[in-house]
Amino acid sequence: MTDDFAWVPLPTRVTLVWAQARDRAIGRAGTIPWRVPEDMARFKELTIGYPVIMGRKTWDSLPPKFRPLPDRRNIVVTRDPDWSADGAIPARTVDEALVLAEGEPVAVIGGAEIYRATMRRATELKTTEIDLDVPGADAFAPEIGDDWEPYFTGDWLESSSGARYRFVNYRPRNH
Repeated sequence: MTDDFAWVPLPTRVTLVWAQARDRAIGRAGTIPWRVPEDMARFKELTIGYPVIMGRKTWDSLPPKFRPLPDRRNIVVTRDPDWSADGAIPARTVDEALVLAEGEPVAVIGGAEIYRATMRRATELKTTEIDLDVPGADAFAPEIGDDWEPYFTGDWLESSSGARYRFVNYRPRNH
């Protein structure tokens, strides 16, 4: 981060939110490769009312009728200085996106590159484990290393779509 932003408060809570299959897969060909309505409901519950930070590919993967995500400030990280979209606040870097959150708690919602870039700033991970394999997956969640500990592990549940899933939340080990 440059000194130009030194006076701007950064978010005190940076929550990374994702769902992953057994092999950490989060996407295939620009889509979520499963349907788990209960995870989508949790996603909405965790992100509504907060700025959300996402990459441009994640923005593009949202169905047009859901862009921008309602009741959330949509901050989109892109390398393209000319990119713009109705309802999106463009940011050139993750640091700039965090500054644009104006000190509010934020939810980082993908994709893989943005998760990796924000892991060092994360204060919490809220994941959904989906009990399936995703052949041909091309986007993966970051590894959750030893510096994170689960503080909540839900029971395995069966989705209305038939997939098994559970919620697992993590915090830094030395919090």
